[in-house]
Amino acid sequence: MGSVQYYAPQSLEEAVPLLKEAREIPSRILAGGTDLLVQMRAGVRTPERLIDIKKIPETTGFEIGVDEIRLGAAVPSAVIDESPELHQQLPGVVEGMELIGSTQVQGRATPGGNLCNSSPAGDGVPAMISAGGQCVIFGANGSRTIPVEEVCTAPGLTSLAEDEFIQEFRFPAPKPGQADAYLRFTPRNEMDIAVVGVAANITLDASGTCIAAKIVLGAIAPTTVIATEVAELLVGTKLDEATLAKAGEVASGLGKPISDKRGTAEFRHRIAGVLTRRVIKIAATRAGERL
Repeated sequence: MGSVQYYAPQSLEEAVPLLKEAREIPSRILAGGTDLLVQMRAGVRTPERLIDIKKIPETTGFEIGVDEIRLGAAVPSAVIDESPELHQQLPGVVEGMELIGSTQVQGRATPGGNLCNSSPAGDGVPAMISAGGQCVIFGANGSRTIPVEEVCTAPGLTSLAEDEFIQEFRFPAPKPGQADAYLRFTPRNEMDIAVVGVAANITLDASGTCIAAKIVLGAIAPTTVIATEVAELLVGTKLDEATLAKAGEVASGLGKPISDKRGTAEFRHRIAGVLTRRVIKIAATRAGERL
């Protein structure tokens, strides 16, 4: 790894000239660095500049409002996991983020970095999508907002320009009877990437009938898969075992998973169905507790 210039702007305004220069000088945004620094050591990424956004206040805090939850893109996973309020409001998002790496890595890993690393197996991504997350993207020409699912375009690639970074995430506050959950399967209990990950967001009415659902699968395709077919099966049902079995069956047929040392494509298809059934039940139980 060669010499790299390091910058740590203290504000969004201070970041603007650095972002403008990034159009000409190969640069990378440093949100946590848990993936980026490894890639630089391996020669996969060779930036001439690092722009660290962890000292910008808008990226490092979170706020839970009546209608909206705002989460800075550079908030460490450890801070997210230690928040009782985030556990209460967005348990699935917390579950995704708390699975990233070791205790030491948790002190650095961030939701913005997890998303922009654009790994098909990113644990935080399916949960943020299922929770209806929006990204506020800051750039040299101002800000724009897009859904989380529009960021990753292929493994290692995003829709962000060279002069942009994610400032924060915004999630709609869960309604009464609404909750999310995230599950993954790995060969080891911890410190491994997902063979398959599934997030669910379920809304129930007072009778316990599902009135809205969003199911998102990771690690079964180059980018996350929003399982619209599964969600449509759930709406209007009591989420009985027959419905869950059908949902799992449909989920098992989605995506184009690869075969690697963690599992075959056939195994991933099967696990996707199992996890889908389980995570829907967890999210539904939580939703029922909020009625």
